[in-house]
Amino acid sequence: MKKTFNPFLMAQEQFLKAAKKMNLDENIINILKEPQEALEVSIPIKTDSGKVKVFKGYRVHHNNARGPYKGGIRYHPNVTLEEVKALAMWMTWKCAVVGIPFGGAKGGVVCNPKQMSRREKEALTREYTRRMINFIGPLKDIPAPDVYTDSQVMAWIMDEYNKYTGNTTLGVVTGKPLAIGGSEGRHASTGKGLTVVVQEALKYLEMKPENTTAVIQGYGNLGHIAAEEMYKMGIKIIAVSDSKGGIYNPKGLNPLKVESFKQKTGSVVGFPDAKKITNEKLLQLKTDVLAPCALENVITSENASKIKAKIIAEGANGPTTPEAEKILLKKNVLIFPDILANAGGVVVSYFEWVQDMQGYFWELDEIHAKLDKIMTKAFWNVVDMAEKHKTDFRTAAYIFAIQKVAEAIEKRE
Repeated sequence: MKKTFNPFLMAQEQFLKAAKKMNLDENIINILKEPQEALEVSIPIKTDSGKVKVFKGYRVHHNNARGPYKGGIRYHPNVTLEEVKALAMWMTWKCAVVGIPFGGAKGGVVCNPKQMSRREKEALTREYTRRMINFIGPLKDIPAPDVYTDSQVMAWIMDEYNKYTGNTTLGVVTGKPLAIGGSEGRHASTGKGLTVVVQEALKYLEMKPENTTAVIQGYGNLGHIAAEEMYKMGIKIIAVSDSKGGIYNPKGLNPLKVESFKQKTGSVVGFPDAKKITNEKLLQLKTDVLAPCALENVITSENASKIKAKIIAEGANGPTTPEAEKILLKKNVLIFPDILANAGGVVVSYFEWVQDMQGYFWELDEIHAKLDKIMTKAFWNVVDMAEKHKTDFRTAAYIFAIQKVAEAIEKRE
């Protein structure tokens, strides 16, 4: 019988491993191992057929000792409260690792947006916002896009929130369209941040980009931008995939052409001059860098022993289970964890929030330079912590983040 995957238990296990390593005070452990609050709502909307359908929605606040809660909202048929709790906890550590003054939150709605019309998605979003109206705000909890949500969804949330308050508050969400207070560079920020981590990892290992291969699992916004940025560095992208399958060419793929093909056809599958490959086989390809950029729980105890990558850069949240990680670490695979590797999105979300609150907006070059500086600093902070504690990079990143959050809790008591 297949083991049931619980992402929140996984997040707690990762936290407790680091807490034990750093001898964290038991009182702080008790505070941080659970979210501060969680809201579950029912969202009734009238569908295009005229029938009322009720959706389940969540928003979880993990910890706000270092600043307002921050975290995305995902629309997906497999959303669960346990998943949202895990994602909120990971956001707390992510913000702390990169030095952003936010705490962790997350939201989700159980739905299949691919089977919904634009009007239905708008109705769902506006009703979800009304149900969350006292749970969010520019100084309390700032949502952002996540899986199957985008700038348009954020625009609807902002508009609905502003109807309620009677103000024009740009900073209530991030990841908005540029026309209503969005930031330059936000769309590509997670992919660019991931690429900075890969770039610094190659320096750490004294590897040259032109002699490096990479495999990207997941070819949505994050995956294709990461592929394109690595390609610009000189890294050879040998395989990519989306939910319908993958493509492989050991001589290399041009990510720009692959993305253009996907935009026309709806999938990377069928791209000319490439062999079709399953997502399962893609994860097992011999490569220098493997970047899982889709959903959690893709690298498990069942496939970890077959993975041949030297470096795993976690673009997705929680793609590697603790059991899988033990196997990979024994094989000397270097895993750069999600709370570091995919933090570029929250960094530029922070930039957007700052710009909204000031009413003063920055040029793209400035945003890219600031993102690069923050991600590079965070990478080497984690490396230093790993060497200091003689531990793996995930545990090192957790220790670094937990120290920051614990200090904030203690100073506020």
